[in-house]
Amino acid sequence: MSITSLIIFLAIGGLAGWLAGKIMNSRRFGIVGNIVVGVVGAVLGGFVFNLLGFNANAGGILGAIVTATLGAVMLLYVINMIKKA
Repeated sequence: MSITSLIIFLAIGGLAGWLAGKIMNSRRFGIVGNIVVGVVGAVLGGFVFNLLGFNANAGGILGAIVTATLGAVMLLYVINMIKKA
């Protein structure tokens, strides 16, 4: 993985984490927290989309942002449910 790919990966993770925070109306995580939530969300989103039969790699950068954001929303939802219990 080149340095350019790593920077793009982290930028997509940060954007996805920020978008998920806005969608879920949750507290602010900061840049590092957004990147972590977005990267974990990307893994979760890719896994769920593959289980459902969708190609998580389709759509280029926009598809990666959508996949990571939806995965991050799922992650924040689960975290919120665990906190309430």
